[in-house]
Amino acid sequence: MPPAGQCLLWLGLVLASVCASLESAAPSNSTTGPLNVLLIIVDDLRPSLGCYGDKAIRSPNIDQLASRSLLFQNAFAQQAVCAPSRVSFLTGRRPDTTRLYDFNSYWRIHAGNFSTIPQYFKENGYVTMSVGKVFHPGISSNYSDDSPYSWSFPPYHPSSEKYENTKTCRGPDGQLHANLLCPVDVADVPEGTLPDKQSTEQAIRLLEKMKTSASPFFLAVGYHKPHIPFRYPKEFQKLYPLENITLAPDPQVPAGLPPVAYNPWMDIRQREDVQALNLSVPYGPIPVDFQRKIRQSYFASVSYLDTQVGYLLSALDDLQLTNSTIIAFASDHGRRVMDLVELLSLSPTLAGLAGLHVPPRCPVPSFHVQLCREGQNLGKHFQLQDLGEDPHLRGNPRESIAYSQYPRPADYPQWNSDKPSLKDIKVMGYSIRTIDYRYTVWVGFDPHEFLANFSDIHAGELYFVDSDPLQDHNMYNDSQGRDLLQSLMP
Repeated sequence: MPPAGQCLLWLGLVLASVCASLESAAPSNSTTGPLNVLLIIVDDLRPSLGCYGDKAIRSPNIDQLASRSLLFQNAFAQQAVCAPSRVSFLTGRRPDTTRLYDFNSYWRIHAGNFSTIPQYFKENGYVTMSVGKVFHPGISSNYSDDSPYSWSFPPYHPSSEKYENTKTCRGPDGQLHANLLCPVDVADVPEGTLPDKQSTEQAIRLLEKMKTSASPFFLAVGYHKPHIPFRYPKEFQKLYPLENITLAPDPQVPAGLPPVAYNPWMDIRQREDVQALNLSVPYGPIPVDFQRKIRQSYFASVSYLDTQVGYLLSALDDLQLTNSTIIAFASDHGRRVMDLVELLSLSPTLAGLAGLHVPPRCPVPSFHVQLCREGQNLGKHFQLQDLGEDPHLRGNPRESIAYSQYPRPADYPQWNSDKPSLKDIKVMGYSIRTIDYRYTVWVGFDPHEFLANFSDIHAGELYFVDSDPLQDHNMYNDSQGRDLLQSLMP
């Protein structure tokens, strides 16, 4: 769980990383030949889905996929920011190995010429294709989505994505604004379409071409929603009447939360409709009526996303490609499997399911090694399904650990707390998540040497999951916490 996971639960932006979802649908063993891969990456999706027990959300297409998939309940991203997280799970390396903590460098030059998931499949005879937001655009993917290394031909980006943060949201005054909340009439927006609609259409065109291909394919489709701004077809807002929207169960900042762990969400505050609220920085509360509107628009964005996933999966069925295709569904920022897993495991798991050689575990350090993995192969969970899911064959979930990290520029919230540039990082939070607890330590960090100083502890957090599921009570300085921490020492 990212160290920042305690703040402003109503937004769900950090929680997209906290409870990242990773679902895989394995085709039947009756298929012959190489298996295709469809990797669906969703931006900032928290477990607000029917398949995770959220009865308020309408997500029938994703729920149907989950019903015939392995659904991981405890999957964790390794950092709660788009570019570092995507580079981490697409290379199978931790942020401390890619040395990417912000948006401002390209790992092949900055850290090491590490192989990626699509690159490995491409080198093994696959046609690899990218649609939408797969790698984060910009310098973190060399302004090319890591082409030509990862992809067989140039990646596709929707032409309408350039309007995502522009003045296309009609406000109560009848004027266009750059708002956080942005239900739109699609016919009235520039180009008369939205990025995720274009990505679905392009992905379907590529599937149609691959239907007659002699080569297997690896198709990655990256959706923008439900990432902010909440720009979606306005008809989805009608699914969630405002009077039916409940507030977040725990919107208050926990009393024991160290200031370094709090995120002031300055990118949210830059939106015109949020600026109009005149919130105090950094702890100013959001008015209750606006909280409901935020949740309404997030839920509507999820349902809009769900329809796009439905179109994509229906095309796969119509083209009779489903039974020969591995489907993986993940958010960048978690049948049901309770074991803790990491998004790092996506790379070796897809390789193993496709019948490719699973890259070896990385040595320490691994900066000079192009092809290796820091995550586990989760194929054992599919084997358990074949073996009748005998619980005695499963490893002890209490032995599972997930790691994540989050950078901060200072011990107290400031304008760049949520997205500090590398040169400004002074503190790094490292979290250990087990079935029983989350332990986070915030330590000094040298951005020039990429070194954390674990003897320079700025703050700590310890939450026991069973007794404190919302993680409100920091036990780091409590006697119970000291006993646990003492047991963790070598």
